[in-house]
Amino acid sequence: MENQIFKGPDARKKLDDWYQRFQKKIQIPVESEWVETRFGSNHVLVAGDKENPPLICLHAMLTGSSHLLSELQLLAKHYRLIAPDLPGQSVRGNESRFSYKNDDFSNWLIDIADSLELQKMNLLGVSLGGFAATKYAIFKPNRVNKLILIVPAGFVNGSFLKGMIKLAVPGIMYRLKPSDERLRAFAEPLLSTWDKDWAGYLGDSSQFFRPDLRIPPLFTDEEILSLKPDTLLIAAEEDLSFPGQAMVERLESLRPDIQTELLARAKHSPPTTDPFRTWLSGRVHQFIQQS
Repeated sequence: MENQIFKGPDARKKLDDWYQRFQKKIQIPVESEWVETRFGSNHVLVAGDKENPPLICLHAMLTGSSHLLSELQLLAKHYRLIAPDLPGQSVRGNESRFSYKNDDFSNWLIDIADSLELQKMNLLGVSLGGFAATKYAIFKPNRVNKLILIVPAGFVNGSFLKGMIKLAVPGIMYRLKPSDERLRAFAEPLLSTWDKDWAGYLGDSSQFFRPDLRIPPLFTDEEILSLKPDTLLIAAEEDLSFPGQAMVERLESLRPDIQTELLARAKHSPPTTDPFRTWLSGRVHQFIQQS
């Protein structure tokens, strides 16, 4: 099973070192838990007062719960942050990659919620985590209170040619012969602000995970129209994977009731700065508190 996800035990060890490095960036107490799902035991990071309302947080492709909580930790002031590691997408996740075309993500999240005795939740997802969160909200609308999607997959796709030139080719060049110059060429089109740790992690994850070349399918108009929970969508203007302007325009044409934010001059990875983290925490909290 291991070789389906990682390029050997040394690769897995290096990815786990990164996981721990990002966990050390979380400046509040965190708990590591395991919960049972029909797909096997699943690792979860939890932070924040147990009396606070729960906010389930789903991370992006090939990252992990510690990466996401290091950016969202300010929200622990108001919420019990619960960040499960997505199967096949995290060094702490179990080693099976879900299909994007069936209900695996939804059934997995049902089991997470049931194991934690969460009948209803606020749900936040980033990139692939946003795709998984949307599928769940469509599948089990009565179990989601508020839905927050940050640069989510599944709503629009970027240009294949631009993606090849600016993302795929630099990534291949870096994997063939890593160097600081090639890392910058690979990571800069993804990062809104240059961050040495995030850039280093992106480089290593591209080397040590076995590639997953699948692209999540787009939600149909009918699926978007069926989305019942109150939803906030945050898109990035310069996102090569999921262009922000096109995403906002699609949502506004189909669902003008969905709240949208377009991050100016931002790329797929939003800014990793304290001012942005403060803004994001405030915007998410404001949205959840709205009646």
